[in-house]
Amino acid sequence: MPSSRPANPIRHLSCRALAAACLCAGPAAALTLDDPHLAVVARTPEEAARIEAVTAPTHDFSKPERFEEMPAGAATVRARRNADAFSQPSGNIDFARELDFKVGNGLFRKIWVEAPASTRASDGLGTLYNARGCQNCHIKDGRGHPPEGPEDTAVSMFLRVSVPGDRADLNAQMAEIEDYIASAPDPIYGGQLQDFATTGHAAEYRLDIRYEEVDVPLSEGETATLLKPHYRAADLGYGPLAEDAMLSPRVAPQMIGLGLLEAIPAADILALADPEDSDGDGISGRPNIVWSIEQARPMLGRFGLKAGVPTVKEQSAAAFSGDMGISSPLFPDPWGDCTEAQAACRAAIHGGDPEEDSFEIDAEGLDLVSFYSRNLAVPARRDAANPQILRGKQIFYETGCTACHNPKFVTHRLEGQPEQSFQLIWPYTDLLLHDLGEGLADNRPEGRATGREWRTPPLWGIGMTETVSGHTRFLHDGRARNLLEAILWHGGEADPAKTRVIEMPKADRDALIKFLESL
Repeated sequence: MPSSRPANPIRHLSCRALAAACLCAGPAAALTLDDPHLAVVARTPEEAARIEAVTAPTHDFSKPERFEEMPAGAATVRARRNADAFSQPSGNIDFARELDFKVGNGLFRKIWVEAPASTRASDGLGTLYNARGCQNCHIKDGRGHPPEGPEDTAVSMFLRVSVPGDRADLNAQMAEIEDYIASAPDPIYGGQLQDFATTGHAAEYRLDIRYEEVDVPLSEGETATLLKPHYRAADLGYGPLAEDAMLSPRVAPQMIGLGLLEAIPAADILALADPEDSDGDGISGRPNIVWSIEQARPMLGRFGLKAGVPTVKEQSAAAFSGDMGISSPLFPDPWGDCTEAQAACRAAIHGGDPEEDSFEIDAEGLDLVSFYSRNLAVPARRDAANPQILRGKQIFYETGCTACHNPKFVTHRLEGQPEQSFQLIWPYTDLLLHDLGEGLADNRPEGRATGREWRTPPLWGIGMTETVSGHTRFLHDGRARNLLEAILWHGGEADPAKTRVIEMPKADRDALIKFLESL
């Protein structure tokens, strides 16, 4: 049985462990993965000892742990019973900063239009795009879903695309990372496929999904039926994809708690990495290391389904560019993801004020959207003292789920970010890459992530998906129709834990799901 992670998330990092994370190279450190985008106040030895004690895994499942019902610390908000449950500002935000949150929300909800338009502040929509606004994919700041039928659009889902790259094209710092997998955009279609286009232009494709039913026998005579998806980029508008193109389906993830995940010390995440499985628990989490455009250096990847982006701001800017064709200081091309082969797209009229900075969303606007994204609050736990939920929590621990879904962290003490500063949080993730087997493989690498590896997703708020999003579709492509199906798709490192779920008594399986629904 896989064991829980060791108690101390800030334990000493050996050079062997650091080397696996590309932090040691011979006698001298070649790369340093810290948090340069944050104004960090160093922890004192006394604080480190307190953190070690408070983040140690529990062995008492008779009652909730202290502060467990506040998964985001002081930033936690009351759990609303309507679709606005994920759209509240951090519970500890002050009045002035809440105003910035609301302005950022306005930009997040803005519907962009093609240029030229009388509403210059809203023009600049890309010639090829996936959505006209952030909220269109992250509906009510929640989770997207695959199309529900032939009449439903894929507005909250798309296909990423890449081709094998050449390591000779990597810069010197990234080339030092031996297991970094070089890739490149498709020469015609770029880095993702857009299924919408402005007037007079052809969309890049239509997402076609076919499902195959797979039965999984469970204990006590139960059977679960999984949907195995088969994806096709149909009705290609600009000729065939490259012969070696690799496609990966992506559903928009929920938005809550992003600023707190960003504020977890990189050292605490790296301390959980065990690429060679030195503790023998069968779990080999690895950090993704990616290039930061803003910091011009390698950083720890935290965001995206394969941890391919280092910060909330870069994730926001990348979405503006790739999903909507909106330029910003970090992604200045006004045509977004259009390639040189798509000459008409690049030649189209774009937005931005040439008398200002010509960006379609300027630095101030990008900062406001990033602030909004950092401060979408995590709702409080529900019914954490329920005996069935406590039993489900014990099963979650004993089955080995916490080996990847690490329950607790304490965030950095930060200057200028009081909402995220020094909070005990319960995200249930290690933000590391794990091999989840062939069943979930997309066979498309991203950074250090192989085609079988995915970042452990945070579980906080997962039980409110139906309340917020009106569905219960989970995993990177929404194939799972409920939490049990999501568990049953786990393979690779998680296969032993999945097998235990299959074989355990039905009452325990029900309790496990009840616990997850309380998060």
